Amino acid sequence: MKCEEARKYFPYLKSGKKYFNHAAIGPLSSRVNKKLDEYLFQRTESIIENYFETEPTAKSAKNRLANMLSVDASSIAWSDSVSNAINVIAQGIEWKKGDQIILNDIEFPSNVYPFLNLKNQGVEVLFVQSENGIVDLPQIEKLVTSRTKLISISMVQFLTGYRADLKSIGEFCKKRDIIFCVDGIQGAGVVQINLGECNIDFFAGGTHKWLMSLQGLSYFYISENLSQRITQKFVGWTSVKDAWKLLDYELNFLENANKFQNGNSSRIGMIALDASLSLFEEIGYANIERQILDNSSYLINNLSEIGITPILENVNKNNIAGIVSFKNQNAEKIVKELKDKDISCTVREGMVRISPHFYNTKDDLDLLVEELVSLRANK
Repeated sequence: MKCEEARKYFPYLKSGKKYFNHAAIGPLSSRVNKKLDEYLFQRTESIIENYFETEPTAKSAKNRLANMLSVDASSIAWSDSVSNAINVIAQGIEWKKGDQIILNDIEFPSNVYPFLNLKNQGVEVLFVQSENGIVDLPQIEKLVTSRTKLISISMVQFLTGYRADLKSIGEFCKKRDIIFCVDGIQGAGVVQINLGECNIDFFAGGTHKWLMSLQGLSYFYISENLSQRITQKFVGWTSVKDAWKLLDYELNFLENANKFQNGNSSRIGMIALDASLSLFEEIGYANIERQILDNSSYLINNLSEIGITPILENVNKNNIAGIVSFKNQNAEKIVKELKDKDISCTVREGMVRISPHFYNTKDDLDLLVEELVSLRANK
């Protein structure tokens, strides 16, 4: 299936709306909606206790995630949010006073607060200063010391859209026995990634943005090596072997990432994700990446031509993904006026943030640019 053919699965397009806000939340396709209707019918009129009937779909969703990330499904666990996923690693590592964590100054708070919360254990958190919206290995290296225990960074920065060179950072961390943690919510499903090749120890993502599923379901990958180093601080009835032997009370943990799932996760979210990723697979992740990168480059060039300076105007194509941002003192007004024209993007920290997906076309982007020109002309 070609990317443009998939437009038929997004009903809102029939009304002429243009949606460029996938970095915030993605629309649901009609294929997802169909599966949700089937699930809700079961829960209201048919198989009300449908846990076991929906188990194959839940497993399929995790297998599709694993395929997308090029890892084994046994290394992936469900969570309700990226914040709680990252708390698994933040709270599970045995920290010593003086240990250092390296973050940066343009991370989304989900990848900051769980680590800042360790200061009461004597852990020091250092922040890399971004340069023109860029954070990558050269800036990180300057802060690394013999006490650096963990480095965490976003695969794609939520503000600027800069895509870090995870492979080089991963190699750097592996050589120095530094734990490498990645917030992948703005990158997974946008550009392809092999977590093993990047030497990533922990990778967390959500399903409601670029993966176009439901809020309330996130996931994380944990390497076998890191899993053995973590002390599990939170447990529940599904963390153990033979979970359905309800009165045994034997705390025998599962031997894979499922042990970090402490109870029921969002089954409806898994059903939605399975349907969404089935569409992604039919299109092909390579084709999705190609279209998103083409859209991003096209938009960056066209904004530059009309006198708007994108944050990533002059970066290498290997460092862009799906987010294109520019600063403007009237950002709130611009986004509101675009919304009045049925064009959706958003404002983050004084920047207009535009995030087109694989099914957005160059005609869609041309219309956006034309409206931006019109708004400037009508000041």
